[in-house]
Amino acid sequence: MKGEHAIATGEADGPRQLSHSRKSAKKRDAILRAAIEIINVKSFALATMSEIAATLDLRDAALYYYFPSKQALAFACHLQSLERFEGMLIAADQNGGSGAARLEHVLQLLMLDTAENGPQLYFGDLSYLTDSQRDEVSVWGLRLIGDLERFVEEGIMDGSIVPCEPKLVVQLLLGMLIWLAKWVPAFKGVTPDRLMAAMGAVSLSGLMPRQPAPGL
Repeated sequence: MKGEHAIATGEADGPRQLSHSRKSAKKRDAILRAAIEIINVKSFALATMSEIAATLDLRDAALYYYFPSKQALAFACHLQSLERFEGMLIAADQNGGSGAARLEHVLQLLMLDTAENGPQLYFGDLSYLTDSQRDEVSVWGLRLIGDLERFVEEGIMDGSIVPCEPKLVVQLLLGMLIWLAKWVPAFKGVTPDRLMAAMGAVSLSGLMPRQPAPGL
């Protein structure tokens, strides 16, 4: 009788549905990761649904079960990337410290996240999206860029960053990150720590005030 009640109320399907939901979410994340990696390397125009499906040993039909079109898939990639990046900005802000410390913390989190979850799909040419999709990605992206600019501005105010143009500095840092997503996978054995050290040498050190030499 208890089993009949469970079936009647749907309780028996609860764990099974939850397991199916988790499996679907995991498959969806795998598709997004594969799509981001391929689009970053080949561009949206040259990436194909068949190629993305093949990297996961899926049939095209299975891919279309999750995303009705390549455009819908790319839009989902943008949203997931923005959500990931926003989480890093929030974490860095909550961690506190100087403007330079928060900026460096964001970059460290980004390197670690990329190593664990794959690269993000950085917005630039959004012409392949619908008007509403383009607006959503652009507005969200500009808000996150504004947070990065705020870190730089506050760093200038607290003395941890030299006087500079925050908008230009942030665009240069983002440009570096976009290219990292393209060429770093070709280098074997590259770790987040090594990438962070390289970025620090190339950019962050130049933003931070120089300490006077001893005795001067």
